[in-house]
Amino acid sequence: MGIQINGTNDTISAADGSLEVSGFTFENKTTAQRNAGVSTATGAVIYNSTSQSVEVWSGSRWVNVVSTGPISATGGTQDTTSRSGYKIHTFTSPGNLEVTSGAGDIEYLVIAGGGAGGGSVSSNLGGGGGAGGYRTSTSFSVTPGSYTVTVGAGGAGASGAGTSGSDSVFGTITSVGGGRGASPALDGADGGSGGGGQGGNGGSGGTGTAGQGNPGGTGSATNGYGAGGGGGAGTSGSNGTTSVGGAGGSGSASSITGTSVTRGGGGGGGINNNLTPGAPGPGGGGEGRSGSASAGGNGTANTGGGGGGAGYGPTTNSGGNGGAGIVIVAYPTS
Repeated sequence: MGIQINGTNDTISAADGSLEVSGFTFENKTTAQRNAGVSTATGAVIYNSTSQSVEVWSGSRWVNVVSTGPISATGGTQDTTSRSGYKIHTFTSPGNLEVTSGAGDIEYLVIAGGGAGGGSVSSNLGGGGGAGGYRTSTSFSVTPGSYTVTVGAGGAGASGAGTSGSDSVFGTITSVGGGRGASPALDGADGGSGGGGQGGNGGSGGTGTAGQGNPGGTGSATNGYGAGGGGGAGTSGSNGTTSVGGAGGSGSASSITGTSVTRGGGGGGGINNNLTPGAPGPGGGGEGRSGSASAGGNGTANTGGGGGGAGYGPTTNSGGNGGAGIVIVAYPTS
């Protein structure tokens, strides 16, 4: 086949089991043969038929230079049937993507943990938690090696201030955890998407991270009324009003697994008894609540959804937990 090397058309062809590039032949060896006796002078070059790659001896180890075969990797839960012609690796817990051979661009979806919804005390209502940061691309370049995967946990709801979600990481890609929803005396926190503002004092929502999420909504300034919804991956959280808690921002859809799935919804804001709580953001956000003993709804696991804000009551209520994040990678099998 013809390829471009230094701006000219050169030909790479397999000849007698070796790799020839414009008349220069790389010695053909399997990994076992290479390890058993190929000259290890610095700069020695071979064609490794096991990994289908060109390798050079650096003086201390063999380094992949050019890969000529399809990508092959291990790690996470592996699936070759859901999306025709692709292999999918799904991580719901920490691990590593081990690229064993091949090189090129892969797709990724990296979602951080969602923030917890805010707790309520008397007439001060909890804001919805912000969704975990949402990053996706179809052009992340890999070569053989190990790529670290961290899956962020969702924030923990509490009767006062909950916690923001934790970051998710794939190699050099980091998605920021969602901001916790507001609770008494605290505004919504910044994050991948921002947490919603407190209802009862017109609390501000947190800001989102550029390219990852959106801000949370503002809470109503009237005691006992709607808190702001948490921001989502697709849209901002809604503001709370005197009759409705702010809805969580909507998530974003991805078809990386072969089926369109929406993830990264913000949590709904809490509100007073007998009024309408904030709706959960589509994509795993938790529902806001109203009334006594009304803890916020939890974000859905492995969507990065924000937790819902707690409702009004004479007792102290907890915000909902944020949903854990997820990391998915996919690449062609041929």
